[in-house]
Amino acid sequence: MLHRMPFVLAAGIAAATAFAANDAQPINDLPNPFRTVRDWGHPPNGVPWAAVTAVEVSPDGSIYVIHRCHDNSCAGRPEPPILKFDASGKLLKAWGEGMFVFPHGATVDREGNLWVTDEQMNNGKGMQVFKFNPEGKVLMTLGKAGVASSEPGLFDEPTDVAIAANGDIFVTEGHSGPRPGNDRVSKFTKDGKFTKAWGKRGDGHNEFHSPHTIAIDSRGRLFIGDRGNNRIEIYDQEGRYLETWRQFGRPSGVFIAKDDTMYVADSESWGPDEPGWKKGIRIGSAKDGSVKYFIEDIESTTQEHSGAEGVGVDSQGNVYGAVVRRQMLEKHIRQ
Repeated sequence: MLHRMPFVLAAGIAAATAFAANDAQPINDLPNPFRTVRDWGHPPNGVPWAAVTAVEVSPDGSIYVIHRCHDNSCAGRPEPPILKFDASGKLLKAWGEGMFVFPHGATVDREGNLWVTDEQMNNGKGMQVFKFNPEGKVLMTLGKAGVASSEPGLFDEPTDVAIAANGDIFVTEGHSGPRPGNDRVSKFTKDGKFTKAWGKRGDGHNEFHSPHTIAIDSRGRLFIGDRGNNRIEIYDQEGRYLETWRQFGRPSGVFIAKDDTMYVADSESWGPDEPGWKKGIRIGSAKDGSVKYFIEDIESTTQEHSGAEGVGVDSQGNVYGAVVRRQMLEKHIRQ
């Protein structure tokens, strides 16, 4: 995802702890300079939140929230999955009724266009990536509706999308659901022409296990949240492996601000795969890998529920968490 809004690191809490790429010791005991509210923004017509999957802030300050219509799916549902709010939480616009099966990841590009992935398929829909203008008009569609495929230019479980400075499009594929997906990254030109893909199921370099999220830093590096392997894999835009980071936990969502402050939503750290780690949002630096802050989830050690999977940040440094299993939107207000 291409992200802009900086988080100004508080003076006096400057001690950052950097960790080697292979260091997987739990990082939980960090400051939390936020207070949390759960009454910001509401779907239209008084309906409750469904599973909230993504929060993205537009250059004009408006905030897009993506949720799964009713409970955890949009298949056959009449509710709009895409909600556009102003900075106060007032609903400005809603759209996408009948278009999606299982909306998943999203991003906003430099022109303010919204990109959303549809990760599942049902009844001739799904397995696509949509580009919308700020008014909800479809500008581009990638993939083939209702078709899961490993063929170049098609998708099997597209989880997230990121847009480079030159307009190139990067889509992660593969989820830990009933099918393994492609477990790869696909690259397209700004016009939607497929150029290359890399990755397969595994835990080595150029391998992924449920690449759940993708973000781009100021140097143009791709940060792939390789959730099933409890790591972030860093690549250049030609697919060359650069580095592995494990110090941000089990990544479901990554947001990188213009100043390279990095926010990582760890929604699933629990049990034998990540002993000692707590769920929440870790905040640090994409420049040096240091971790400085931790917004601990309200159920940070329970297996039954996940924390925020998607994360977004506004111009004031407030952090938004998209919570899937508990079906809520959280706003963490910087103090």
